[in-house]
Amino acid sequence: MKIAVLGGGNGSFAAAGDLALQGHHVSFWRRDRELVAQHKAAGSTIAVKDVNGCHDVTLDLVTTDIAEAVGGAELILCPAPAFAQADIARRLAPHLKDGQVVFLPPATFGSMIFALAARDAGNKAKVSFAETGTLPWLTRKHGPFEVAITVRAKRLPIGVFPEVGAEHALDVIGRAFPGVIEPCGDALSGALMNAGCIIHPPLIVMNAGPIEHFERWDIHKEGTQGAIRRVTDALDAERIAVREALGYGPPHFPIAHHYASEGEIWMYGRGSHDRLTDSGDWREHLVLTEHRYMREDLRLGLSFLISAAELTGTATPLACAFLAIGGAICGESFTATGRTLAGLGLGALDRTALQKLLRDGFPA
Repeated sequence: MKIAVLGGGNGSFAAAGDLALQGHHVSFWRRDRELVAQHKAAGSTIAVKDVNGCHDVTLDLVTTDIAEAVGGAELILCPAPAFAQADIARRLAPHLKDGQVVFLPPATFGSMIFALAARDAGNKAKVSFAETGTLPWLTRKHGPFEVAITVRAKRLPIGVFPEVGAEHALDVIGRAFPGVIEPCGDALSGALMNAGCIIHPPLIVMNAGPIEHFERWDIHKEGTQGAIRRVTDALDAERIAVREALGYGPPHFPIAHHYASEGEIWMYGRGSHDRLTDSGDWREHLVLTEHRYMREDLRLGLSFLISAAELTGTATPLACAFLAIGGAICGESFTATGRTLAGLGLGALDRTALQKLLRDGFPA
């Protein structure tokens, strides 16, 4: 299958390298011309390191031309951070064709940002937009063109916009990720599976002192203590309450299962947290006010969760508290700069109207 991967971070390199390793034809787009030139000069290869060793794979195309990258691709995969989505969506929108599937893992309702960009560009192609609850890999880059994959996802709950096109979208995504795809309904359901906005805000806020004190800090090892875990579970209970209030049924993929040694298998399977901390890849220098856990997962993820909760009047006191504290740490109002349904232009829709849009898509 021809797959286009958009972005230049850890997730995008893991996607391009791993999907090429599985035998797919991968084109790789990123915005930085100099880095693309360097990559092409190095042979357009990616070294993928995993439990089975190191594998050198060659990509079909590395380019700054997004039209060239996505031309003829069945699947367009964009694992870029949520704060990069609007720009990428605008660049991509004019080039989408009938039958293509845009997959955002994860997305914070970014599927709607991409769909709205296509609509605003006047592109009437029948395209599916999908998102899931986590990146399909626990991964870190080890060099300019080298990526380490610690864990591959075992279960990926996926929501699709418009939901009427879910069968086709899930079939295409399933060919790239065989055996791990699970339908979870519409795109809002998929957005409310987002694990990052639950795991990461307590880690980045409750470890603020050590992060600013130590030169390097493993936020998932030293920073994941009992008190923080209890707060994470309580925050996750708010997410699940929002899902239930909106009528979404189980499985809700509670974060507690990520750490558990028994019970329901979580997205990354058993023992993934220990493998993550054992890798040492997350012992790193962290800039508290700039880190993705703060700027993406807390600022955008929790503001969106709160916005979705308001559709049904569901209380989210911990989400609101973390949003306020994170904003105070960064010296800005995350309520104002976050992601909300109103900010996406959907604020006038009540729950019924929104869920109809999510099911049927934009009017012709």
